[in-house]
Amino acid sequence: MHGERVAVVGGSIAGCAAARALHRAGAGEVVVLERASGRLQDRGVGLAIQNERYAELEAAGYLDARMPWVPLTRRPWVVRDGARRAGREIASLPFPFRSYRWGSLWQELRRRLPDDVDYRGGVAVRAVHPDADGAAVVLADGTEERFDLVVGADGHRSTVRAAMLPAASSAPAWGGYLAWRGTVAAAQLPGPAEAFPEDTATTVAFPGGHMISYRIPGSPSGEDGAADGEAARDGDGGSSDDGVRVNWVFYATPPAHLAERLADPEASPSAELTRELTDHQHRLVERYFPGYWRDLVRGTPEEDRLLQPIHDAAAPRYAHGRLALLGDAAAIARPHTGSGALKALQDATVLGRALLEHDSLPAALAAYDAERAPVGRAILELGRSLGRAHVLRTPDWASMDQRSFEAWWHENSGAGVGGRPLRP
Repeated sequence: MHGERVAVVGGSIAGCAAARALHRAGAGEVVVLERASGRLQDRGVGLAIQNERYAELEAAGYLDARMPWVPLTRRPWVVRDGARRAGREIASLPFPFRSYRWGSLWQELRRRLPDDVDYRGGVAVRAVHPDADGAAVVLADGTEERFDLVVGADGHRSTVRAAMLPAASSAPAWGGYLAWRGTVAAAQLPGPAEAFPEDTATTVAFPGGHMISYRIPGSPSGEDGAADGEAARDGDGGSSDDGVRVNWVFYATPPAHLAERLADPEASPSAELTRELTDHQHRLVERYFPGYWRDLVRGTPEEDRLLQPIHDAAAPRYAHGRLALLGDAAAIARPHTGSGALKALQDATVLGRALLEHDSLPAALAAYDAERAPVGRAILELGRSLGRAHVLRTPDWASMDQRSFEAWWHENSGAGVGGRPLRP
């Protein structure tokens, strides 16, 4: 880059990573426009990043061991079996991941932005109007600012994507099921430690779905968290001063009469719909879950739950003219893939590299598009395959043993879970 003025629309994990990449690549001014005015660090859901992918992002300068994390090594799969309170383990897979709390990771990325990046919270973008030399960004209050480049990191309802592509070519598609998500303090777990070892991502399998549970760091301390990363234990996992939490994600199809109300990617579930869906989840838990995991779900406070209807999409291109897409604005990864936050960080890494390696902005954006758009499409197809195998057409879990499970896993999951390696 040669001192261009750049806007990043969206200031979450994807937006902060993009701003860092653009600044390092030589942008003259980077302005981040984030619609939320509240505390993004309070977002409590968990995410996990595969160890090899973490190493790539650490080398690129986007993650480091001071960011609070919890080490995971194994993924046991269990089913309900008579009086066994924690269930019967049918198989176990290696799970070399580091888990994070979304809000803590965002906070660390935000704090690492250079002081001269202009991060504006509570600023919504109403429209983007591109032309040959840049784009005009229209804010919600009617004011307009001009930029040489606009990067859309504004999620699945991306205003930048709407300006760049026809809606029909990149509209999110309903996956036919949803994820119930929740977190609960690890200190409140409903039984002995051996039922749920600290390094595991335990998966409870049942007809028509599954639930994965793993520990994540607690909330950051104070208004801005521990500024020097002292809450983390370098090298062997991090925690924070209000204690480790357990993150669970429960996948299943909704009752048929509710499905149509979840298909619209622009709509958020109403309070009435949320109550109906929570009751439906609890019925499934009572019917299919071992007692330990039933009590974990039932004991999760209402304020620490959320619903995530599963939609996915992949833009046919990641850049056009003076607009570029990144993170969920470019491709929505289903949570099964282990690629959501990872993909956003990888997108930023590749965008930054392309801007450094090419002499012109058009050439850099073309290289970024060529490398990342195929990855977005591959992740979309992997997510759909996982959704069919793990939710929509589940096997007879209880009849499986280690050998048959591994055969099923390799046939239906492949090596894509946890993300793809970056190009050297």
